[in-house]
Parts: sequence; C-alpha cells; structure tokens
Amino acid sequence: MGQMETIGNTRTSSLSLLSFYSYILLSSFFILFCSAVDTMTPNQSISDGETLISLDQKFVLGFFSPAATTNRYVGIWYNNLPIQTIVWVANRENPLADSTGVFTLRNDGNLAVLDGQQNIVWSTNTSTVSKNATAVLADSGNFILREGNPQNFAGRILWQSFDYPSNTLVPGMKVGVNLKTGENRVLRSWKNIGNPAQGSFTFGVDPLASNQLFIWPRKTEYPPMLVNFPTLKSIPISLMNDTEEVYLEVSSVNNSMRLVMDVSGQLRLFMWFNTSQQWVRLWSQPSEPCSVYAICGPYGVCNTYKLPQCKCLPGFRPTSSENWELGDYSEGCGRRSALQCGTKDKFSPMTNVNLSISGSASVLSLSAEDCKRECLNNCSCSAYAYAAAHNNSCLLWSASAQLVDIRDGLNTSKDLYIRLGLADGEFAAGGSSHTKRLTLVVVPAVAVVLGILVLGIMRWWIIQSKAKKKQLSLRSLPSALSTSSAKSALDATKLEEDEEEEGLDIPFYGFQVIEAATNNFDDANKLGQGGFGPVYKGKLAGGKEIAVKRLSKNSGQGIQEFKNEVILIARLQHRNLVKLLGYCIHGDDKMLLYEYTPNKSLDYLLFDENRRMSLNWEKRFNIIIGIARGLLYLHQDSRLRIIHRDLKTSNILLDKEMNPKISDFGMARIFGRDQTQGNTSRVVGTYGYMSPEYALDGLFSVKSDVFSFGIILLEIVSGRKSTGFYQSEDNLSLLGYVWHLWIQDKGVDLIDPSLAEACINRSEVLKCIHVALLCVQEDAIDRPTMASVLVILLSETAALPPPKRPALFVRRSVPNIKFPSYEPSTCSSNHVTVTFIQGR
Repeated sequence: MGQMETIGNTRTSSLSLLSFYSYILLSSFFILFCSAVDTMTPNQSISDGETLISLDQKFVLGFFSPAATTNRYVGIWYNNLPIQTIVWVANRENPLADSTGVFTLRNDGNLAVLDGQQNIVWSTNTSTVSKNATAVLADSGNFILREGNPQNFAGRILWQSFDYPSNTLVPGMKVGVNLKTGENRVLRSWKNIGNPAQGSFTFGVDPLASNQLFIWPRKTEYPPMLVNFPTLKSIPISLMNDTEEVYLEVSSVNNSMRLVMDVSGQLRLFMWFNTSQQWVRLWSQPSEPCSVYAICGPYGVCNTYKLPQCKCLPGFRPTSSENWELGDYSEGCGRRSALQCGTKDKFSPMTNVNLSISGSASVLSLSAEDCKRECLNNCSCSAYAYAAAHNNSCLLWSASAQLVDIRDGLNTSKDLYIRLGLADGEFAAGGSSHTKRLTLVVVPAVAVVLGILVLGIMRWWIIQSKAKKKQLSLRSLPSALSTSSAKSALDATKLEEDEEEEGLDIPFYGFQVIEAATNNFDDANKLGQGGFGPVYKGKLAGGKEIAVKRLSKNSGQGIQEFKNEVILIARLQHRNLVKLLGYCIHGDDKMLLYEYTPNKSLDYLLFDENRRMSLNWEKRFNIIIGIARGLLYLHQDSRLRIIHRDLKTSNILLDKEMNPKISDFGMARIFGRDQTQGNTSRVVGTYGYMSPEYALDGLFSVKSDVFSFGIILLEIVSGRKSTGFYQSEDNLSLLGYVWHLWIQDKGVDLIDPSLAEACINRSEVLKCIHVALLCVQEDAIDRPTMASVLVILLSETAALPPPKRPALFVRRSVPNIKFPSYEPSTCSSNHVTVTFIQGR
C-alpha cells in the first residue's frame, strides 16, 4: 500500500513538474511574441518600412518623411490616427537621403541610425558600455534603453528619449532644470514643416530664475517671451518644484494631450477628439502668431488675419524662398535692388502699421512733409514713419538698422514709408508708368485723332489686362496654396500677391515627378475616366503609391474649381474623406495627387456582375456607415460647413480595407455656421443624385447632400444604378421603382440578388431602405440631418416615421404616373422615437 502511495506521489510530482515546465515554455513563448512588437535586443535592426509598436498600440517608432521632403528620419508618432503626428525625432539634424537606412541596437549598448553605407548618422552615444541591453517603446511613448532583458523593469536606464525632447511634450515627459547636474531639458521647434532640425524657438524653464518659463528666440538680440499657463482644469499643466529639479509636466488621460513648440513661435496645447478625428488647439501663447516678436524676420510684415501671415515689404523679397514657402520666415526679406542716393528715390506707403521702436530709430517732432524731406535728403535713411496723434512723431531708420516686428491690419495711426530706388518705382505710390497712364486718361482730347487713339489704347489695355489677370490667377496658385520646398517651373518673381487666398501646407510636385510616377501617363496605369478627366496610378521615388487626377482641358473645371478642391481637401482631415497628397500645374495641365485606393471606386465594384460578389452585406453596411460619418463631418463636425453637391458612387473611393473615402470636392461650397441654404444659377452635379430643389431651382443645403446619400444607400442595397429604368411597363427610375415596392410592402424584393440570403441581416437591410426613403423625400424640410441618419443606422431600437412620397420630379417629367398614398402599419411595438433636428 505504501509502495503504491509512493508511485502515486511520484506520478503526481511528475505531472506537476511537466505542467510547470509547460507553463514556463508557454510563458517564454508569450513573452517573446509580445516583446517582438515593442522591443529591440542587441544586434537587432529595423529597416525602413518596419516599425516598433507600443504594447497598448498607441505609439509607433519607425522611419518617416515630413511634408514636402523625401528625406528619411527615425521618429515616434501616434498610432492609428488619420493625421501622422510626430512627437520625437532621433536624427533631426542629420536626415537620410533615401530609404536604405537602418535603426539598430549595437553590441556596445548604443542605439544608432545607419545609412546605406553603414555610416553612423545618429547615436545615443552613452558612456556606459552594456552588452546586455534592450530597448522598449513604452506605452507612454518613451523609448527606453535599459540593462537586462525586456522584463527586467528594475534594470538601470542607460538612455531614454524623454530626456532628449524634440518639439513636443507628452504626458509622462518632463521639461525643466535638474538643480544638481544643471541639465536643462527644453523643447525646440522644427525649422519648418518639412525639416525637424532645430528651428528658431526654444521653450523651457529659465535656469537663472527656475520658477519662470520662457520662449527664447534663436537670435539673441530678440527678447525672450515669458509664458504663463492659465489655472484651469481643462489645461492640466503643472510647474513642479522640489529639491532636485524644477520641471513642467502635462497630465492627461490616455495620452490625449500634447504641448508643442511650434515653428510659428507659439507654444500650443492640443487635445485629440475621437468624434471629429482631429487635434483641437486648447490654448496657445502668444495667443496669435503676429504677437511673436519679429516672426516675419527683417523687413517682413505680419498680418494675423491673412494666410500666409507673413509678406515682404514693397520692394523686398524673401531672403530664402524655399524656407519662406515652408513657413520659416526667420531670415526675413532683402531689397530687390540697391538704393541709389538721390531725390529720384520713391516712398512706398503702408498705412495702419504697428512698429517696435528700436534704439536705432531717430525720433523727431516734424510735420509729415518735413519728415519725408528729412529722410529723402539723408542717404542713410531707409524708411520713415509718421504719427500725427503722437505729437507729430517722425521716426527715421538708418540703412544699417533692420526693420523688424512690423504688424499690418491694425487700426493704428502710424503710417510707414519704405524708401525705394528708381528700379523699384513700380512698388511706390505715384510710380512713373502709372502716372503716365493717368495723365493720358485725364488730359482732355484736343483732337479727334488723339481721342480715338486714347480710346483704342484703353481698349487694348483692358483686353491685355484681362488676359494677364487670367494668367496670373493660374500662376499665383502655387504661392497661394503651397508651402512646399519643391520649386515650381513657374516664375514667381513677378506674381501679384493674392492676399485673399489662404496659404496651406500642400506640397507642390513638378511635372517631371508626375510623369516619372505614372510612366509618362501610360494607359496601363489608367485607373478610370472621370467627368473632369482621367485618373492614373503612380508610384513616387520613395515607393509611395498615388492616384493622379489629371483635369482635361475641356473638363469644365476651371482654375477656381481647381483652387476650391485643393483648398477644401487640404483643410479637411477625416478617415472617410480622401487625403490630398499634393498638386501640380504645368502649362494648361492641372493635376491633383491623392492617396491611392486599391479597390478603386464604389461604382466600379457595385455595378459589375462579377466584382459585386466581393461586397457582402457586412461590407456594404460598413461602407454606408463610413459615408454617413464623412458627410456628418462635412456638415457639422469640421471647422467649416461643407456642402459637397456632387455626391455619387463614383466619388466614393475604397481603400484596401474597403473603408469609403468621399472624394471630388471641385463643386463643394462652404457655408457659414448660421447659413442654411444657398442658391446658384449654374446647376452642377449628376442627375439621378440631385435633389429636386437643386436640379429645378438651384437651391442647395445640407439636405441636398442628404438626398444624394439616400440615393447611394438605395444603390448599395439594390446593386442598381439610379440612372437606370425598371419595370418597363411603367418606365420607372430607381426611386420610382423603390417606392412602388415599398408601398406594396415588398421592400425585400429590392435587395441585390447577389447577396446570399443566409449572409444578410434582413431587418437591417429594410431599415436602410426606410432611412433612404426618408432621405429622398420631396421637401427638404422633411429629410433628416446626417446626425439623425447615423443615430438611426446604428440604433437597434429606433422606431422610424413613415416616409413621404420621394422626389420623383413628377411635376415636370413623369406626369402620367400616379402613386397611391401610403400610411404604413406599425412595424414595431417599441415606442422609441427619433427627433430630426432641423436648421432654422
């Protein structure tokens, strides 16, 4: 008996031991599996295109290229956001020229970025050598180099990215001074939007007055700016002070906040909002860019109410056009031509400017005319200002003094007069050519021949001016839209400033780049033919795939529509809107570069007998929800209220995961927040998708897009085109056919036969048909908003109101068809209702 008991115990011990070893083996496998995502071990490398992802999937480490450049950097950014947001850059001063670089953990325990020839371009360069080190991308976004294995959290930290901030402070990071070592961690702005190298501004704790925070300009002659954070719960920023260090920290739930030292010289606090899928600025100091001292550099003028905010004084041009286009104005402007001392010099006036009076400006008490004469008679005088309201103050600037910190657009009493040489007389008031033309106009015509000649000249001048204005409208598009470093073939030296256009961060691509990407617009790369021209697939030099929309000369989309599309898409950021990558203008050619969507457009799949088989009901419903979310963003959640006006299945693009992307904003209109309706005499769009009030009377509103959405919804459910005709005996359009089935309680007959019966949620499909009919009701006031539509589609309990007869254009196009009135029976005992919110 005892022997059997011993054998039993032995077996039990063996089983326990086996279970223990199995547990250890599985745990080790699990650890290895997990650490492979966020961890680097000695001699392990990451090539361009590979990434590390933090365990909670919030941060990514890898190679990236900023806007308007193909240079490659190693950095950390937020994961799964539609807008790539960089928080840290390793080799910010030493970019890689191509994608052959690697990021590696070397044998000596140092992290390094190597180029294609294995040269070190960046390294942690720690003094401690450790051959048993690992690097982990933490959930906080901190990249930590530590002694020991990845699970040894007590291992000594050799280096961490949080100790070497770039331009961004995230929760868990500190900016401040170590009182024992004197080490000062600061935020340094990028040089410009395309270059993360150290820029013109640094933010941090003053080491000499450790309870104060400053923004220091790179130029030491410019004054620093004191920073004070408001004591609000919505601004969770604290300045901590203990015996060892003084530091600033941001506390936020789920890493949703970041503090950025921006290229504009402003310190900005952002918070991520999932509902709108965008970063929202909560606070900034200074509150406006023009409050940053000398933000536009010498001889640059800042205007808060215009974009771009900086421009050069008349007779001056940017010192560096490339940096200027990328938003780096620190180098300011220089004269177009040198002054030649003499009384022939002219003055260009600028009214209502605000000036910083430096010690180099001489202040006199003179009349306006005497002030001008004093400057003109002094060869070293480069500009003067006069302020009658300030004791007839006359300010004179010598040629050695640089005019800085000039602000325009303010209601002040100061007028600035810039001295210009004879060669720059065109920028001065009363320039010679302008005066001669005026003289020809105002001098009485003594002889009939002279009068005819003057009229002829004027007519010729008007014709030429219109032609020139048209050319300038096309030529000035790069300066109005682009802040890219790419150099256009257009001559920018003679462009007239279009101050009403807003400068946006949109890369400009040369025509040769587009030709190479599309293999000279080879038909083999042609994705399709839209209403405005062909669309080609292309591949840029870095391997990025793009779609190129080339507008045909007879497309009907002019320069204004082209500008409209570029500016709108650049302003809008949402996962269900197509992403604009850049644009190109070459002669009469106008091209837009979009993200490539491998599944092409919705109509490409939906209306093909074979391809539609790839669209099961689950995918179709997800597409419906995505379109609804994109429209809701346009109508309500974006900073602009946008009416698309040309929503249709061919304008819904599908990415590789079948996510819908609304595209083609050439005909879109911007509404003010209090505007509910617009009208036009030029009706554009596609019949079959147009609301009746728009097609017949030129009236459009958010409800016009709702109507188009309803049509698309019916097409997705049925697999039928809105422009087709069904039930040949009645010659019904799709809308008439749907209504005919609905009033006979045969809505299920509308469902696309390619959808297998076992694979659809019939109640969900019928709800979609019901929602579609609510969207296409004849009177716009009866249609729901997209907010209501989305609530209904995602709700399982909402009882819907009966739809009224849809807009069939019965009054003008199909007078012989009569439809019975329809009072549907109650389909559900659930008394939950949905209230449609209507605009006033």
